[in-house]
Amino acid sequence: MADTSLPWWAALVLPGLLAVAVWAVVAWDTALLARAAGGPRGAGRALGAPLLGGARLLVEQRRHTVAADRVLGRIGGAALPVAALLAAAVLPLGQRPVADLAVGVVWFNAMEVVAWAAVWMVGWSANSALSLVGGYRFVVQGLAYELPHMFAITTAALAAQSLRVTSIVEAQRDLWFVALMPVAFVAFLLSTAAMAFWGPFDAPTGHDLAGGAAAELSGVDRLLLLGGRWLLLVVAAAMAVPLFLGGGHGPLLPAWAWVAVKTAAVLAVLGWLRHRIPAVRMDRFTEFSWVVLVPLTVAQALVVAIVVLQGGL
Repeated sequence: MADTSLPWWAALVLPGLLAVAVWAVVAWDTALLARAAGGPRGAGRALGAPLLGGARLLVEQRRHTVAADRVLGRIGGAALPVAALLAAAVLPLGQRPVADLAVGVVWFNAMEVVAWAAVWMVGWSANSALSLVGGYRFVVQGLAYELPHMFAITTAALAAQSLRVTSIVEAQRDLWFVALMPVAFVAFLLSTAAMAFWGPFDAPTGHDLAGGAAAELSGVDRLLLLGGRWLLLVVAAAMAVPLFLGGGHGPLLPAWAWVAVKTAAVLAVLGWLRHRIPAVRMDRFTEFSWVVLVPLTVAQALVVAIVVLQGGL
């Protein structure tokens, strides 16, 4: 198969595109929170909130707890945005990714697993009970969502008979996979919110733990963790487009525009999820995942496998 990767300089453009996407999502979420609280609704205030918040954290002095492992904490904080950027390398920007890996789906999942270690390292390194509990909450959350997540992305790869992301997109030229595997799509959206500890799955940084894994972070350290969280959310939401929503396929608009529109739609759904569903306890989410999501995603994968074997896809 011909190499469909973008030229090397595209790797320099990708972080800028992701930064703009993160800024837009944070500004939109800030506006929704302000509206829900009955506060100011000015568009300028919402648009400037991400920049002002980031600038404040950049100049804020770092603080540390007694006997904290600073090196481990900083490695963990930096690993989260780095893992998100590396996962984004296999995202098709239109029809072509920065790196068109033959095992692109596996690469994406591996980078997502790095987030487990990153958040746990941040929680452990602070030498604080609240941070440690927050870190372990994320590990438990990961153990709950990872199997449905893996079955969901494996089902898309199975339908395309390839682990290459561009091949999965090409297999959806006539029919998007969301129509063939809606259970896998829903499971992927839930795991996207969980891996970014977003909305109802924000227990690792919950208010009941005074911020959990991020409780003792300040300054640049806090900016890296929270920025990595938002970046991971955007990248995971964007991955739903080539896996289930046909990638850049669509009428009238160019491929890159369709990718942008579909990614925005997925992020809108996740935003609705955050503001409509209360926080989920880890034990209940784990039970729901293992009792409901895992059997459903396995059944979905078996159905797709049977169809593929019969030559239906």
